[in-house]
Amino acid sequence: MITKRIIPCLDVRNGRVVKGTNFEGIRDVADPVEMARMYNAAGADELVFYDITASFEGRALFTDILTRVASEIFIPLTVGGGINTLEDFDRVLKCGADKVSVNSGALRDPGLIPAAAQKYGDQCVVLSADVKRVNGQFRVFAKGGREDTGRDALDWISWCAAHGAGEICLNSIDTDGVRTGFDLEMLDAVAARVNVPIIASGGAGKKEDFLELFHHKGIDAGLAAGIFHQKLLTIHDLKTYLNENGVEMRL
Repeated sequence: MITKRIIPCLDVRNGRVVKGTNFEGIRDVADPVEMARMYNAAGADELVFYDITASFEGRALFTDILTRVASEIFIPLTVGGGINTLEDFDRVLKCGADKVSVNSGALRDPGLIPAAAQKYGDQCVVLSADVKRVNGQFRVFAKGGREDTGRDALDWISWCAAHGAGEICLNSIDTDGVRTGFDLEMLDAVAARVNVPIIASGGAGKKEDFLELFHHKGIDAGLAAGIFHQKLLTIHDLKTYLNENGVEMRL
């Protein structure tokens, strides 16, 4: 049995960790370096760092904070935000990232996915897909969930998985920050189309949500922010609960 992963997410804006609901209503939470250190000690399997306004603001990712975060942790670090070129991949990898997450940059230039996979290996390339229901269709959004691309999300995700994306982080805009459970319908639809690991993001509110999530085929990791940031649930307690209920976790 493959061990499942629990991944906290640091959404960073102007040097601070922030959190919102449905990608809106962003509020300040904490210092990213301090939080990274805490999650490293708390037993997180990986950490995700998103510079959430880089693409929207048309700028490069802030590497000073990223370098400080990477220096504080000893677990895999995935970094995204403003990744548009192979040079951007190179820059964040040199800052200490283990994997690079790409969304808007790949939507503008799909060739970025196979080019990055060829240069760095597909295990380094994570497709971050921000998806929302529009008129009954799963649509992929760009620029931090602000722009409807009009693309069918399932077609887009399956294309990227076939052309070098070694992992999919599926961010459901519909369930983001709502804490009523992961978007299982959306996750099942993606899992039916790809054969790479899927990280579920958006909707975690309690430990039972993760147990339900991991009963769904093809889901390898659960990503959350608010419930961990606000200490509503600790990673150790969550992993212990999951292990006790038949989900293999690394404690």
